[in-house]
Amino acid sequence: MTTNSRRDLILSRRNQLLKAQPSWRDQFRRGQLLTNLFRLGFLLMVIGVLVGVWVVSRAHLAEQFLGAPQQTAGLIDPTAGRGALTPDNIEKQVLTMSLRLREDELAWTAGANPRPRPFVITPGEPARFVASRLQSAGFVHDADLFNLYLRVTGLDRRIEAGNFMLAETMTMPEIAEALQNALFEEALVTIPEGFRLEEIADRLAENNIMEADRFLAAVRQPRSLSLFEDFDFLQGLPDEASLEGYLFPDTYRLPVFASTPELILRPFLRNFESKIGARGLVGGASGLSGHNLITLASIVEREAVLADERPLIASVYLNRINNACPDVGGNYLQADPTVQYARGTVGNWWWKPERIEEYATVISPYNTYLNPGLPPGPIASPGLNAIEATRNPATTGYCFFLATGDSGAHVFAVTLAEHEANLRTYGYR
Repeated sequence: MTTNSRRDLILSRRNQLLKAQPSWRDQFRRGQLLTNLFRLGFLLMVIGVLVGVWVVSRAHLAEQFLGAPQQTAGLIDPTAGRGALTPDNIEKQVLTMSLRLREDELAWTAGANPRPRPFVITPGEPARFVASRLQSAGFVHDADLFNLYLRVTGLDRRIEAGNFMLAETMTMPEIAEALQNALFEEALVTIPEGFRLEEIADRLAENNIMEADRFLAAVRQPRSLSLFEDFDFLQGLPDEASLEGYLFPDTYRLPVFASTPELILRPFLRNFESKIGARGLVGGASGLSGHNLITLASIVEREAVLADERPLIASVYLNRINNACPDVGGNYLQADPTVQYARGTVGNWWWKPERIEEYATVISPYNTYLNPGLPPGPIASPGLNAIEATRNPATTGYCFFLATGDSGAHVFAVTLAEHEANLRTYGYR
């Protein structure tokens, strides 16, 4: 055999061997397949173990539940949570078992006082926070156990915001049930004409409607309230203005222990809207509108005692504002109530000086003896009569008035000379 023939034979046999062996790509694919089969087998084994544990534990728990004496009938359903193998179901079974082991404690009470006490839940407050506050208030003996009970029974999603009356002698299931239905105990509260915000706050606190500080914080920042945009007559308020003057005086039925200031303020503002509204703050013969109208009306309300004198007192102040009183020396209102408002303190909201000269010593933008024109805003809540008297005052030339005694009546004068004569007549000099 020639040399060329041997070489051809060797090359032929080598090519046959190469064709018979698998390529590196085929070897890689086979390796991947074996790896995936191994992973699948391992996953099936893990699932099988979990299913086995699930079945055994469920049967064991059910056997324990059904075999143990029930202290609280119907409290825990031993079949609850059965179904698909999910994290939620597993967690529910664990929580249920934990609660079942402490079921006797659910009947324990936190105290011996059977007298109901108020408890308030605010909107959006989580159940665990409610449980903690219940323990702090002495209504439950263990906040964690109460929260566990709420979660297992699903009552944590049905707790209402509002007012509740609870007692220390109530069991946890009884308290949980009570929290599903908020009580709206109400009280009749009368707000007289001429009350300032602090007096309204004190009246509300006295009737367990809301703490005075919390109420005042809300009415002093009205633009932060969710209801501000609901009332057209509020849209003209100056940026720094409070709700002074706009809480309409009347008798209201208000919720005891109100959860939010809006629950209290809305009836006041709706009443103002009904009686006055945005349309009642414009027009009229006074030339005043909006915030200025309510500001002067509040002064008239505090100054006048007799209803038929309010249009006359309003005319005096308007004459002064319009510089129609040359004897006054400018458009100074010289209204005592504005200074009394400025100097008011807790327990003495309407300061009274011993001598009239003391009015000039009070440094405040509300001192209308020192500052011309209207004060920065209302000083009290005027009633309908005072607002209408200010909107359409009497037409007079009066520039002065003076109280004649305890009856509340006043005497009026055009000139300073007439006013000084009245001062002597009624014993002021």
